[in-house]
Amino acid sequence: MSNSYIWWGIVAYVIVALAVGYMSREASSASSMSEFFIGNRKMKGMVATLSYSATIFSAFLMIGMVGLTYAGGVGALGFELAYFVSLAIVALVGPKFWMVGKKYGYITPSEMLGHRYNSKALAFIAAGAACVFLIPYSAVQLAGVGYLLQGMSDGAISFTTGVIVAAVLAVVFAYVAGIRSVMWTDALQAAVMIVGLVAVVGIVVSEIGGLGTLFDRVAAEQPKALTVPGDGVFSFITFIGITIPWLFYAVANPQVSQRLFMSASLKSMRHTIIGSMLFGLVGIVLAVVLGLCVRLLIPGLEKADLATPVLLGSAHIPPFIGIVMMIAAVGAAVSTIDSIILTLSSMVARDIYANTKAASSESAQLNIGKWVVPVIAIMAVVFAELQLDLIAMLSVASVTGLAVLVPATLGAFYWKRGTALGGIVSVVCTGILVLFIYANGNSLLGLPAGVWSLPLASILFVVVSLFSKKPGRIADEFMAEATRVRFGNDSAGPKAVTRPALQEEA
Repeated sequence: MSNSYIWWGIVAYVIVALAVGYMSREASSASSMSEFFIGNRKMKGMVATLSYSATIFSAFLMIGMVGLTYAGGVGALGFELAYFVSLAIVALVGPKFWMVGKKYGYITPSEMLGHRYNSKALAFIAAGAACVFLIPYSAVQLAGVGYLLQGMSDGAISFTTGVIVAAVLAVVFAYVAGIRSVMWTDALQAAVMIVGLVAVVGIVVSEIGGLGTLFDRVAAEQPKALTVPGDGVFSFITFIGITIPWLFYAVANPQVSQRLFMSASLKSMRHTIIGSMLFGLVGIVLAVVLGLCVRLLIPGLEKADLATPVLLGSAHIPPFIGIVMMIAAVGAAVSTIDSIILTLSSMVARDIYANTKAASSESAQLNIGKWVVPVIAIMAVVFAELQLDLIAMLSVASVTGLAVLVPATLGAFYWKRGTALGGIVSVVCTGILVLFIYANGNSLLGLPAGVWSLPLASILFVVVSLFSKKPGRIADEFMAEATRVRFGNDSAGPKAVTRPALQEEA
């Protein structure tokens, strides 16, 4: 494909996205932590649904899932269906997040943990763990854009150029109006993404001769693609290792769980979750079908993550459709990157910077959060340049690390006896173990990190909590507030209260 088409497509995307982001601004967008980072808790409707979907799937769906199917066959479908279990968990926990968030004015999930367990230390450590494991996840999105532009241009546009373009766009969109501009551009990108996927899959399936012919040919020419473990990517242990952490993805990932504070009402949250389930079902099926198509049409790729980019730049796809799909993929990746950057920036400002100061004003926190935005982007660029593994597998690695936050998060709502010390020990010890396992080839006693992280974190959380000081009054009030909400309740929520300063430290 001509490089000029690619660059003009990116220019068109930037102009439209900036216009949408600018129009989403409100007068208060630069003066409030709540407005800049969580949209002043006013997000609702189709914008919230499409934005939530885009920030979850992004490059993982359009490039990572297609590449994973190209490499390992239909096992990718079974793994990704764990996403629906994750959303079912959100359906149970999400209203509790929203209720306590509105009551106590939380900006970040780690701030919520610090208050529930009455510990600045836990908030600090949870925010630190998020930075350690979310920066690689943002690097995955940057790598997706790098592979996309490299593959579509047949190498004329370098991987590094694509990574830098995505990082710059993410920072710009984050600065336009904070999360409000991110959500509006997310919504635009999600709509283009799903339409583009439908168009591309329709074109290549028609070229092959229809769905029936597609599966007949795959069964005859590449039968392993329709079995598990198939080509060897999805052994039973590997499948379990990548699936267990994914079950709790929407709760463990602060970039996703922070959005549970943003809904205007419980009704809006319900629509967002149901809409995201439908979006995910369509997107996952399309991505798997596309991956099988590329296996037939363009076999022998050295890197599976190039499946979508090479297809879009090939003669199989009309240039206009290829450019539209490219714009959708770039936009989807950038939407997740800027969402992650804003989440991490808010956590650095709220849970790291503010907890190290005797007094920290709202404006000081906001300024720190804005200054941190480009720093996080630069760190993600450096990590992306390592080009470590399949995009899908790197995403799983990040989610595996974030799973160490699950016991303390669920315990905040469902186990009154959980303590700050239990949360700290489970996050720190399990996080270190996960890093050690990945540094040693992702194997400990023959098992991957995904098999170790969540069970070990849960055991440590329970055992240490039972042998440490019982939680006090704050935990009682928190759980009482959380238990008075049901998912079917359309309440506008409680009135906000001013939280007293934390007195107890773990």
